[in-house]
Order: sequence, then structure tokens, then C-alpha cells
Amino acid sequence: MVGPKGDTPPLPDKAGYTAQSMAHTSGRTAGSSILRRQDFVTGMDIPGKWWEVFKNPKLNQLVEQALANNQSLKAMQNSLKAAWEQRRVEGAALYPSISAQFIPSRNKTSKTLSPVPNNNSWLYNLHTAQLNIGYVPDLWGGTRQAIKAGGAQADIQHAQLEATALTMVSDLVTATITEAGLRAQIRAKEAQISEQTKMLSIGGSQFGAGDVSRQSLLVQRDALAQIEADLPPLKNQLAQTRDQIATLIGSTPNVDLPVFELDDFTLPEKLPVTLPATLLSHRPDVEAARAQIQAAAAQVGIAIANRLPNVQLSALPGEAVGHMSQFFKPGYGNWDIAATVTQPIFQGGSLLHAQREARDSLLQANEYYKSTVISAIGDVANSLHAVEFDSDTLLADQKGLEAAQESYKIAQAQHRLGDNSEIDLLQSKLAVAQDELSVAQDKTARFSDTVGLFQSLGGGWWHRNDLGMSPKEAKELSKSLLPW
Repeated sequence: MVGPKGDTPPLPDKAGYTAQSMAHTSGRTAGSSILRRQDFVTGMDIPGKWWEVFKNPKLNQLVEQALANNQSLKAMQNSLKAAWEQRRVEGAALYPSISAQFIPSRNKTSKTLSPVPNNNSWLYNLHTAQLNIGYVPDLWGGTRQAIKAGGAQADIQHAQLEATALTMVSDLVTATITEAGLRAQIRAKEAQISEQTKMLSIGGSQFGAGDVSRQSLLVQRDALAQIEADLPPLKNQLAQTRDQIATLIGSTPNVDLPVFELDDFTLPEKLPVTLPATLLSHRPDVEAARAQIQAAAAQVGIAIANRLPNVQLSALPGEAVGHMSQFFKPGYGNWDIAATVTQPIFQGGSLLHAQREARDSLLQANEYYKSTVISAIGDVANSLHAVEFDSDTLLADQKGLEAAQESYKIAQAQHRLGDNSEIDLLQSKLAVAQDELSVAQDKTARFSDTVGLFQSLGGGWWHRNDLGMSPKEAKELSKSLLPW
């Protein structure tokens, strides 16, 4: 075949995710899973059902439902089938084309001319049956390049299908974690409101007794109003997250969904870190960029083949009879066999410019591939940094929460002994609620970071069937060029 092979550019030299190797995150060796250390395992494969590492049966059920019912995924499955059929359309050019014609006619010859039929009639019937057989040998591989281009376009559709599935699953898992985190934040915010309301009530009593100024009372009311204003946006975000979950599983927002809490999730102890060279075959966007190079290279080959000599073979066997009863009798057959050689000479430069356009598109596809590879490696690096530093944030806030809880216990003991006021006790409890809010946000972030790492590494689609058909059917559609 004429034209380039469509080889992909090599991986950048010394490509890596971080300047220094990462062995594990900070964390504790015992206690809650969300607080424990996570180990990075280089070369560890990702399971097809990676969401099961969170050990949440309700989540597993929702993901399976989404994979079966999500409309966007179903649309991509049909798009892939259409792309495979288009490849087979291109493959049809490898076979001869055969069509049949039957032309019955009633004819009258002018008496100025001699009678046309054999029986010297001026008025006669003519029935013509004919086969049109044509074949164009693929001398320069233009047809095979077209098949290659069709296969590359199907590969692009396959990569986009896997990207759709990966994004859908990742969004669903993240949404359930977000819901759990929002519920914890709402409880912490409601606890803040409760304690601040009690403090305002005590302040009102003190103001009535003349122990505090009206300004101090107004400051407390303002503090309560600010905390209360934070609650509706959290509830709104929770409702919208539930709506998003319903949409992702292919249902309407009024469907009955399970409730998720942070304690329902288990943080995986080991995290995969795929080597950059392996990442290139696992990321759907990189796979799509690679297929785009294949398609562009095939278009160059097609453009070159269009400028070279072309041979077309044709045959026209048939019969022409005056009466239907004469069909298939000796003497009425006719045929024509021809070969046509065509060499483009001058087309206004269109074929030359088409070849140049195809080469420029190939150069563009190569640069786009390089950019996609760099972005993919950057995504993994960002996910690794998020996993690392968000664990540090959680541990710091957890220490603050534990200190606030211990302080509250001391304040309770002091209050029982009359060593502090009710206000002091409520302020101590308010500090606990504030730290609980921060810890809930940090826990949500840490779970989401793990989801982000699995997503950036490709999500294990190579161990999962997202095609909406059996592997046997997919292989037949994607590989076969038989005309049936």
C-alpha cells in the first residue's frame, strides 16, 4: 500500500508523574479506613469493576444499573456499531459489483428506416435482460487504506465509548461520595446552629438582666444568621447531587434512591500506579488520538493512490428477445467485456492539494497525540498529588477535631464543678461542630481523590465489556469483511 504506516510518536524521554518517587501517603496504621495510610503500588493492574474497592454494596448496585441503562452509553454503543458497518462498506470495494437489469419495451420503427428486428416488423417488442459486472483491482492499496481509515474511525468510536463509560461511572461514584459528605456537613452545620441558638438565648437573658450590651446581643444574632445562611446551599447541593445520581443511572429524579453515608465507604489501602508506557494503552483519549493518526495516515495513502493509474474491469452479459418465451434459447445472447485504464493528467491541482492536505492533517494528528499523552501523564500526576496532600489535610483537621472533643470533655467536667459558664461549654461544643464540618469535607475529598486516580489511569475498561454485545459479535463486526 502506498502512503505512510501511521506509527505513533514515541513517549517523551524520562516521562514520569513526579520528580520524586511516592511510596505511600501519610496516615495511621490502625483505626478508621479513611484515616489510614495508602500505599502506591507501581505496575498494579486496575480491575474492571474498580468501584468495588470501596466495599459499598449499594454503590455497586447503582453502577451496574447505570452501565445497563445510561442513555449516553447506549448511544455510543450504537455509534460504534455504525462505525464498524462503515468499515465494512469500505471493504465491499474488494469484491466485484454485480447488478441486474430487465428492460421490457414496445417500439415502432419509422418506415424511412429499414425494419430493425429480425422478422422485418415495423412494430415490435423487445425484452432485454442484462448483468452489469464491474471490478476495480486495488493496485495501489487505496481501497485497503480506506478500510484502514474506516477501522481507525471505529477505534475512535470505541475509545469514545470507553471514555463515556469511564466518565459516567466516575461521576456516579463521586456523586455518591459527595452525597455522603454533604449529609455529614449538614449535620455539623445543624449542630452549629443549635449551639449558636442556645448561646443567643442565654445572651438574650443576660441582656434582659443588663449583664451584656445590645451590641453584643446583635453580634450573636449576626453570627447565627451567617451560619443559618450556609445551610440552604448545602441542602440544595444535596438535592442536586441526588438528581445527578438518578440521571446517571438512566432514571428520573423522583426515583427512590439509596441513602449514602461516609461510613458506608471503605478507603482502599493499596492504590495502582500504572507505568507511563502502559498508560498509553489504557487511557481512552490516548487510544482515540492514536487511532486518529491511523485514520490520517490512511487518508494520505488514499490521496496518493488517487493520483496513480487506475484499472477497471467490466462485463455485460445478457439477452435481448422479442418474446418472453425466447429467453434462454440459443442465438439471443450478447455480451461485452472491457478493461479501462485511467491516468489522471490535469485536475486543476485538486489531487495534489488533496494529498498535501492529508499530509498536513497527519502532522496535526501527530501533534495532537503528543499533547494528549502529556495531558494524560499530567492528569495522573495531579491525582497523585491530590491523594498525597489531601491525606495530610485530613490528618491535620482530624487532630484538631480530636483536640476540640477533648477540650469539650474538659469543659463538661469543669461545668459540672461550676468552674465555667454555660456560654463556655456551648463555645467548646461549637468548636467541635466546626471541626466536624472541616473533617467531613476532607473525608469527601480523600474518597474523591481515589476515584480521580482510578479515572486518570483508565478505569480498567480493558477488563470490562462496555460494548453492549457479546465479545463474539463484537469480533465479527470489527474484523470481518465478508459481504453478509
